[in-house]
Amino acid sequence: MGQIHVIDADTWDVGGVRVRLHGIDAPEIDQSCHDDEGSRWPCGAWVTQVVRQRYQGKTATCVPLDRDRYGRVVAKCTTGGQDAADQMVRQGLAFAYLKYSSAYASVERDAKSRKLGLHQQYIQVLWVHRAAGKSRSTESCRIKGNISAKRDRIYHVPGQNFYAKTEIDMSRGERWFCSAAEARAAGWRASQR
Repeated sequence: MGQIHVIDADTWDVGGVRVRLHGIDAPEIDQSCHDDEGSRWPCGAWVTQVVRQRYQGKTATCVPLDRDRYGRVVAKCTTGGQDAADQMVRQGLAFAYLKYSSAYASVERDAKSRKLGLHQQYIQVLWVHRAAGKSRSTESCRIKGNISAKRDRIYHVPGQNFYAKTEIDMSRGERWFCSAAEARAAGWRASQR
């Protein structure tokens, strides 16, 4: 039992112990997704951001099940009385890791049929991405397409005043862009600060 520090979506430090959540697999931070039009965006960074918002600083109770080849404790963790891995798969933030467990397979099928989270996009199979050793940098897809309270579509590039504070909520129609030209072509204007 301990406070959660999110390393990435499926790897947390819980009370100072490095934990790999059992039975799920989430995109690597450097992994990209693409939509029907082929626009790429850093879905791995997005998933990590969402998981941090939901779990960072909360208390988790983890039951160790194994240890992986990296020395992490593989565990089933609950927070607020709910299985964290189940909730992540249910919301489309992670996939059932069928190589190790079928515990979340039906939950994933439901999320997929409802096109929740990552199931709205196309993503390379996670273990294929890792096996390929590709380190696709999110550097080229780090432009944040934000919708203001007045419904203005504004994009922010790294280094601008509001870039760090701007969070992307895809359920509101916000998105990531790989270039300013791509953002402008999609009808977004540059942030003036």
